[in-house]
Amino acid sequence: MSAAIGRTFSSLSVPNYRRYFAGQLASISGNWMQTVAEMWLMVKLTGSGAAVGLTAGLQFLPILLFGAWGGLLADRIPKRRLLSFTQPAMAVPALTLWVLTGTGHVAAWMVLGLVLVRGSVNALDNPARQAFVVEMVGADRVVNAVALNSVIVHSSRIIGPAAAGAVIALLGVGPCFLINGLSFFVMLAALRTMNPRALLAPRVAERRGGELRSALRYVARTPELRVPLLMMAVVGTISFNFQVLLPLLADFTWHGSASTYAALTAAMGVGSVAGALAAGARGRVTPRLIVAASMIFGVSELFVAAAPTLPIQLLFLVPLGAASVTFAAGINSSLQIAVEPAMRGRVMALYSVVFLGSTPIGSPLVGWLAGVAGPRAGLLAGAIAAVIAAVGARYAYGRLAARAAPSPASVVAGEPATASPEPAPMSARARAHAGRVRTRLSSAVARERA
Repeated sequence: MSAAIGRTFSSLSVPNYRRYFAGQLASISGNWMQTVAEMWLMVKLTGSGAAVGLTAGLQFLPILLFGAWGGLLADRIPKRRLLSFTQPAMAVPALTLWVLTGTGHVAAWMVLGLVLVRGSVNALDNPARQAFVVEMVGADRVVNAVALNSVIVHSSRIIGPAAAGAVIALLGVGPCFLINGLSFFVMLAALRTMNPRALLAPRVAERRGGELRSALRYVARTPELRVPLLMMAVVGTISFNFQVLLPLLADFTWHGSASTYAALTAAMGVGSVAGALAAGARGRVTPRLIVAASMIFGVSELFVAAAPTLPIQLLFLVPLGAASVTFAAGINSSLQIAVEPAMRGRVMALYSVVFLGSTPIGSPLVGWLAGVAGPRAGLLAGAIAAVIAAVGARYAYGRLAARAAPSPASVVAGEPATASPEPAPMSARARAHAGRVRTRLSSAVARERA
């Protein structure tokens, strides 16, 4: 038991990551407090469900539009320095909302504008934060560190809204914005007290033209990156829409109240935290794990959609939460391991675009489907998408393993197998890195098929 616990929290033995973990816990909990307060404030200011939906979409629209440029900055600027800039920048809209609500001058357009500003800074912050993890803990611990980050995110989804509800009931919405604004300075303190000499920072990318196109070509010719990103594009757009579907289930399907919505969220949160802890203890990610997580994600969502009663649905939400986190953390970790260090910021930006940036596309579509055919139809669409992604990835990984294996003729003749030509020229360092990654992945696939 003690060995398993040690594996689960092994990244916390790294002092820099320990500081980062504490700062993230404060910052993300504060962010959830602000999100709840913004939604509640828009309800009070407008009484419009469409305005609330617009508020949610504006948070992630900048990531969709220019998140890739945030990744470019993450490759050009040392990530610790970039994050030290984005933390106080994120505090500005939060503290502005605190002043506006405290003075009674807040209006709906002001809230929407400040949400858009916060989302724009997040488009720069998110790729750097994703890519910074491996610099703190190294490739050997990156799977564990990504899983622990998922623990923070999903624990904060429980802690933040609960704290926001208590603060709003006692003091109003304004203090939620103040608390979130101050939380960014906790993260800033964690960054500034790190030991920079202990960071495994790669050389920053040189400024050249066509760097985003270069990143897209790099992903297109690297199946170890292309397959996970395509899976996340499908699942992120259609299946990860619980912020839309859970409140609709509580209201339309079960005719419940806010407590029903809280119960649905808490059940999924419990499964998410459990799944993240299990991923941290596992310490490695394989193609089979990603494919299985996507399949279990789809099957669990199908069971949630078909649940005849609320207690049964709450029960099925637990494995759904665990599978969703295992899938997202597995995709994240596989990208961190496979990517060339000089490309990490741009590739993780693409991950943010297909995961978070797809929200303004998928949420309205799934919300429309849920409005026309009921919330269960939205869940069914998500289940089908996750299963399709799993089947497609299983086929793609199988082809990758078959292509990497030597042909029978070459084995008989005693000749080495020839590698397929690269569609575009690569540097010697990039070729060496890609070869090492492809060898590891092909070996893993081969072992799983044996």
